[in-house]
Amino acid sequence: MRPLSITFDPTLIDSHVVIVTALGYCIVLITLSAMAYMVVRFHAVRDYLTGRRLKKVSAIESKTPPKAVMTGEENAAIAAALYLFFSELHDQEKYVMTIRKVSRTYSPWSSKFYNIWNVMKHW
Repeated sequence: MRPLSITFDPTLIDSHVVIVTALGYCIVLITLSAMAYMVVRFHAVRDYLTGRRLKKVSAIESKTPPKAVMTGEENAAIAAALYLFFSELHDQEKYVMTIRKVSRTYSPWSSKFYNIWNVMKHW
């Protein structure tokens, strides 16, 4: 068998090949430049969108009346309810761990010993 020889023949380069190659390089260069520009300028778009959202929120907040201040009794009732809820969340359990042996029927399908043994017999 003869070795495959790869040679470069410049006579096969056509004007169409040069145009397609140059056009491909230009498309890739323009696309990468546009993507780099968008990554660099992303913070400006983010700041613009955040500013619009903050203007909407501030306009909504200015229209709503101020909320009433809760009294100390209301705060104490809420705190007591939360304390009772979270303290009753966990039951008192026994911390005893048991290990039971489970007997399973033997199956040669899962035995690796027989698989290895059969392979060694064929050698």
